[in-house]
Amino acid sequence: MTIPPRRPLTLRDVSEASGVSEMTVSRVLRNKGDVSAATRAKVQEAAKRLGYVPNKIAGSLASSHVNLVAVIIPSLKNMVFPEVLSGISETLEDTVLQPVVGVTDYMPEKEEKVLFEMLSWRPAGVIIAGLEHSEPSRAMLAQAGVPVVEIMDTDGEPVDSCVGISHRRAGRKMAEAILEAGYRRIGFMGTKMPLDHRARKRFEGFTRTLAKSGIEIIDQDFYSGGSALAKGREMTAEMLGRNPDLDFLYFSNDMIGAGGLLYLLEQNIDVPGQIGLAGFNGVELLDGLPRKLATMDACRHEIGVRAAQIIAARTKGIVDQDPITTLSPKLTFGDTLIRDR
Repeated sequence: MTIPPRRPLTLRDVSEASGVSEMTVSRVLRNKGDVSAATRAKVQEAAKRLGYVPNKIAGSLASSHVNLVAVIIPSLKNMVFPEVLSGISETLEDTVLQPVVGVTDYMPEKEEKVLFEMLSWRPAGVIIAGLEHSEPSRAMLAQAGVPVVEIMDTDGEPVDSCVGISHRRAGRKMAEAILEAGYRRIGFMGTKMPLDHRARKRFEGFTRTLAKSGIEIIDQDFYSGGSALAKGREMTAEMLGRNPDLDFLYFSNDMIGAGGLLYLLEQNIDVPGQIGLAGFNGVELLDGLPRKLATMDACRHEIGVRAAQIIAARTKGIVDQDPITTLSPKLTFGDTLIRDR
């Protein structure tokens, strides 16, 4: 199956939407010439609403694309995304396509800026993390005229196609394993949810599954910042200070989970007999811990591979029937989640 190319937006589209001449639109978008503040705002609003992005490829190349794949991710500090990038890079090695990376720091307004700049160079495709975007970003993606693959998440409607896992299902599977092991007094620690949509969805799947068994989370704590061992130690100490009878701690990622594990071992607390623990992501860096943390692999490398394969195929006119590729993460019990109690 092939998808007919969309007609790219032009200055005329913005001109008609804003009610000013194409020359004035050009001046505003190039930030050149003397244009009133009111007219400038009108043009910028129309361009933003339409998802128009100017083409920086000059002259005879204006109707073509460069052999670059825009890869837009929230962070390079988080160990999750380098593995995704590795999968993308390895897959594109034998093609003419070259990935170029932009980082948004989980900020919608920064995502808009990065996306705008990358699309202005007319890449051959876009790989972007997440399904949640601002209206301007979503408009730009819809009007990009190139393959777009949203990665890491499949709980939602993609602009074009997506590759990832169901985070709600991941949260549900973890809750089921914890309940089956007999744990009942559960605490949760994670990042601030408004910006981390995938962590929010896991939390939703987790709490809803507990609720079906008549279990409520005893305590929860959220923080802003990177996934840090020190933060995991601190949060675990504070939560157990408030609720010393907790028997399980679920962390939204492995790094704070590792911090919690180290704190408990230092306090000579029996893990997983007295307290069980689990994280998320399956970060290999933590294999050297005194105990192997229970976790769930997020299929990071495979997500990168599949996304790059879709872009490479689409540039050749090959399109899969199903726009959504959902991978199945594996739950690892490790040494901190017992199977029977």
